[in-house]
Amino acid sequence: MSVSHASVHPVDAPPLQTEAANVPRVRMKDVQGMPGTIGGFFLRFAQFVFAVVALCVMATTGDFPSVTAFCYLVAAAGLQSLWSLSLGVLDIYALLVGRCLQSSQIVSLFAVGDGVTSTLTFAAACASAGITVLIGNDLGVCSQNHCTEFETATAMAFLSWFCALPSFLLNFWSLASR
Repeated sequence: MSVSHASVHPVDAPPLQTEAANVPRVRMKDVQGMPGTIGGFFLRFAQFVFAVVALCVMATTGDFPSVTAFCYLVAAAGLQSLWSLSLGVLDIYALLVGRCLQSSQIVSLFAVGDGVTSTLTFAAACASAGITVLIGNDLGVCSQNHCTEFETATAMAFLSWFCALPSFLLNFWSLASR
């Protein structure tokens, strides 16, 4: 007859309260895309490139100041490019020096700045897309305007926003999880 026998496995005693208080808390690994990581730098670089392309394409057309939405796109793309450039330089500095950019003040600054600039960029891209559709499809005066340039600048603004959104969400998540 084959009967299993109970075996006893020794269990370590839980640490005393004084020992547990001295043990440092372990943080989660930095998620790529957060400030001070290579993923965060690439997101900033993509935001910067798309915003600069949108700004340059729109600025090369001579008749963009006649439409308020296009002026708004130029302003939002300019702000997005400056914000992304400054934080990209900060990411490069953090990577080269080995600094961690995860303090509460820095993350809250990044989250608020990313939230404001991404909202402005998205609103400007939506407004410009609406005007571009109005000019091209509804009025049918694309031959008299720079519709291709307007569409390109609008698409680049949407791509810039698409790259700014993960930065905002990761910073906001990091801030909320503290």
